[in-house]
Amino acid sequence: QVQLVESGGGLVQPGGSLRLSCAASGFTFTSYGMRWYRQAPGKERELVAHISSGGGIIRYADSVKGRFTISRDNPKNTVYLQMNSLKPEDTAVYYCNAPFLPGDYWGQGTQVTVSS
Repeated sequence: QVQLVESGGGLVQPGGSLRLSCAASGFTFTSYGMRWYRQAPGKERELVAHISSGGGIIRYADSVKGRFTISRDNPKNTVYLQMNSLKPEDTAVYYCNAPFLPGDYWGQGTQVTVSS
C-alpha cells in the first residue's frame, strides 16, 4: 500500500535550518511529481513546493522562495525539503504528497516549530 513517511522536523531558532525527508513506498516513485505542504494551527493547508518526477520542474510558494529547496533522490524513493533562514511564520506541520497519484495519500506529517 502507499505510504508517505515524513521526518526531520523539530524546534529551531529563527534563522536556523532544517532538512525534511519524505520516504515513499507502494507506488512507482519515479513516475510522479511530489509536493510539500504545510498546515499551521487554525489555517488551511498550503502548498510549499513542487518537484516533477524527473526533478526538472520545481516551483515554490512566494513565501519560501530563496529560503527553501526541494529535491528528490529517485533511487531512494525520497523527497527532501531543505529549509534555511527559518521564520516563526514557518511554524507548521509539514506533509508530503504525490498530487497526481490516484487516491489521496498523506503521511502523519512532521512538526516544525520556529521559536526563540
